[in-house]
Amino acid sequence: MTLNEFRTLFQNGLDKQNTGLVQLLGLCPLLAISNTVVNAVSLGLATMLVMMTASGAVSSVRHFVPHEIRIPVFVLIIAALVTVVDLVMNAFVHPLYLVLGIFIPLITTNCIVLARADAFASKNHPLASVVDAFAMGLGLTAVLMVLGAMRELAGQGTLLSGIDLVFGADAKAFVLHLLPGYQGFLLAVLPPGAFIALGLLIAAHNWRRARAEKRAHAAIPVAA
Repeated sequence: MTLNEFRTLFQNGLDKQNTGLVQLLGLCPLLAISNTVVNAVSLGLATMLVMMTASGAVSSVRHFVPHEIRIPVFVLIIAALVTVVDLVMNAFVHPLYLVLGIFIPLITTNCIVLARADAFASKNHPLASVVDAFAMGLGLTAVLMVLGAMRELAGQGTLLSGIDLVFGADAKAFVLHLLPGYQGFLLAVLPPGAFIALGLLIAAHNWRRARAEKRAHAAIPVAA
């Protein structure tokens, strides 16, 4: 792969084809788990890990899988990898595992993972497929992190609440209480608040892209 190809893959994953802001895929976990930064980032990283390993595996066996049964085979590969992630999280971060609940096994049916496996990994080299999955997963995780920060700050006045679920009770000292005495805003941590916050992020993203396109168009010299 050339440097330009790497750059294109990252531009697509983080901006042009961002799964959370442009393609609007996987909205169920995106909206359900993004009530805090810790929950959102944890699910994002788990999804990214599954995407990378699944894309690498699918790309490696793409020449041996008949076209007619590719989807069941891809789902089987993804399900096996999700099971591994599910068991590892259950063993090492059990409190967080209990919070994320059913959304870890549901990565199996997440359309983001299957879409990249079918649309990209099944047609490209394993290295390119892993890089594409990493970029897409990173874009999703970034959206989850920002969405989680918005909702947690508006709903509780804190950031990193629940970090002790990952690093133990001593990690509670890292919770940031940015709004002392704040009584909270219930709507922000409920599903309707997730829709509103995501809508604001999509609007901001579209506005930024429109401005960039306008500046690029204005920079093009007009022929005499």
